[in-house]
Amino acid sequence: MIRYKNLQGNSGVRSYEYGENFIRVEFLSGEIYLYTYESAGWSNIEQMKVLAKLGKGLNTFINYAVQTLYYRRER
Repeated sequence: MIRYKNLQGNSGVRSYEYGENFIRVEFLSGEIYLYTYESAGWSNIEQMKVLAKLGKGLNTFINYAVQTLYYRRER
């Protein structure tokens, strides 16, 4: 997993990793969620990848756009 930059300083995201059709997000609580094209849609996953690389806005996007659209909770 790649450490999330958290440029705004108040994110609930700790780290992430992604592949061609998914992104896995670890939150400060230790919970890890897998979001996929199938569960959240292509455009949402691609936006999450962009925000993850930027290091800001990912937690907000998850809360407002894809919060319950995860494929599975892994931990």
